[in-house]
Amino acid sequence: MTEHIQVEEKKPERFHGFLSMQGRGTIALPPALRSRYQLDKPGAQVEVTEREDGVLELRPTVAVPASEAWFWDDRWQAGEREVDDQVAAGRTTTHDTVDDFLAHLSDVAGE
Repeated sequence: MTEHIQVEEKKPERFHGFLSMQGRGTIALPPALRSRYQLDKPGAQVEVTEREDGVLELRPTVAVPASEAWFWDDRWQAGEREVDDQVAAGRTTTHDTVDDFLAHLSDVAGE
């Protein structure tokens, strides 16, 4: 007889506290937060959004290499969302061979 032991994964404790404003407007995040959100990596950034209700939102951001910036362009991302919608709706086509795929592309293009 085999016993199953379920081990619960411990979630990191969420931070709540006060941070002191230092010289030149610097705020130091606790080391655990910097590590958890990879803000201790070179080039890490934090996006700041000032809401109408006076709340300042901070979002950790991973720097995007210049060679990959095209992917994050608004127009490209709109296309990505459109493809996701098409796939979710089941509007996809599968081809058995590369030749079948290329023939389908020719048909769609009206060639």
